[in-house]
Amino acid sequence: MSLKIKDIIQALIEPVGLLEQTVDTLKTGESDTEVTGVVMTFMPTMRVLEEARALGANLVIAHEGLYYSHHDSFGASLSEDPVYLAKQAYIRDSGLAVFRCHDYCHRYQPDTITEGLVRALGWEEHVLEREPAYSVVDIPPRSLSELAEHAKARLGAAYIRTAGNAESMCRRIGVLVGYRGGGSLAIPLFEKHQLDLIVYGEGPEWELPEYVRDAVHLGHAKGLLALGHAESEQAGMKLLADRLKQRFPQIAVHFLPNEPVFRIL
Repeated sequence: MSLKIKDIIQALIEPVGLLEQTVDTLKTGESDTEVTGVVMTFMPTMRVLEEARALGANLVIAHEGLYYSHHDSFGASLSEDPVYLAKQAYIRDSGLAVFRCHDYCHRYQPDTITEGLVRALGWEEHVLEREPAYSVVDIPPRSLSELAEHAKARLGAAYIRTAGNAESMCRRIGVLVGYRGGGSLAIPLFEKHQLDLIVYGEGPEWELPEYVRDAVHLGHAKGLLALGHAESEQAGMKLLADRLKQRFPQIAVHFLPNEPVFRIL
């Protein structure tokens, strides 16, 4: 019995149930098409699309959007942009189907993207609390600088930004993925959970980092590790790919990571 794109999509939706409002839709392709292979990725870049085609996969499952915005409506403003047109033409000509899986995997219990990062950092045995937007871990004490090197090595990150005293010891850590590093969510966690450190993807630089700057100036031992959006979420998509392989062993499921988009000069 052949496996169709709609069967894969249904498996991704199943743990949550159909969401009425979501960005998670089939962006290109037809749901009744037979699946020849799946590529799971964080960002559906041109390189990823080309590699998917070379692998013989016709379904790409991406965490983020195709056209440089969280919402599809932005694409309309790029209707004459050469990059947009070239990418759109490549997808059309290659016959690739692209499904976005953002909201669903963030709503799994636990959040698969956060779970993937915790596992990638080797902290799954140290989880104290799991909340919808973050997890709290309690690890053997290590300095902020040691933890930065640890995260950099485990995640294959080109660099990691830190704030706080590099020698301060950290044990209780809040883990937040993606764009959850805004002050309104992250700052209260320091007191609520008595955190020494917050590890997060990204957020407004004038909020959480400036709070930590003032906290350290006032003698509080608080620190940050800013991983980057992709670096904080890719491991979750790899975890999702591994689970999809187990669910559908009859098809090839590949995880394609994104290389770092920024270079430090």
